[in-house]
Amino acid sequence: MPTIDLAQDGLRALNKTLQKAARDVAATQSNETDWTIENPKGSHAIAVGLDGPIEVTVAGSTGYYCAGMNKEASINVHGSAGPGVAENMMSGTVVIEGDASQYAGATGRGGLLVVKGNAASRCGISMKGIDIVVHGNIGHMSAFMAQSGTLVVCGDAGDALGDSLYEARLFVRGSVKSLGADCIKKEMRPEHIELLTDLLERAGSDAKPEEFTRYGSARQLYTFNIDNASSY
Repeated sequence: MPTIDLAQDGLRALNKTLQKAARDVAATQSNETDWTIENPKGSHAIAVGLDGPIEVTVAGSTGYYCAGMNKEASINVHGSAGPGVAENMMSGTVVIEGDASQYAGATGRGGLLVVKGNAASRCGISMKGIDIVVHGNIGHMSAFMAQSGTLVVCGDAGDALGDSLYEARLFVRGSVKSLGADCIKKEMRPEHIELLTDLLERAGSDAKPEEFTRYGSARQLYTFNIDNASSY
């Protein structure tokens, strides 16, 4: 298992090495799939732009935009993450063992983001297909203008949840301080229980799907056509 010491090698060399490793594994030109980053010390933009099926363990907390633009890689942060973790994520898995700062998973288009602690404000803002599971609480304005994907909150949600929501699915186990414009409580159907069961299992949560409340768009703020529902 290759190890990179960020304090010694520097951020530019770190990301260049990981990006090359991801490309090589994707092209079956390398079998070095497991990497460890030591001494992250809150540095910004760690493990960004990875485009291949490698596994990266970050041994500590990170700063801004960790795992941004991730594609196929599995990244596990053994600490907390600063603003914008997994921003514009395309696929793969990002797990934060601690807390995440604001706009975690922003504009994410795919993959799974798991926050084992709490997430701050604007979690999942403008999400476009990503699945996010937060074991703790989330802050205000989360899922603002969320277009598609799923946000699962095992704790409580702050003010203005789902403001100006499109077709993303929101599930909250605890209380919601307030709902944003056009966000309403919706019926939990069998397909939602099935979806939650899968996401909670993948995220390592023992919460029961039946304990959650579903929220979604009232579809009053934009032109909605049921025939095009799969395109939103």
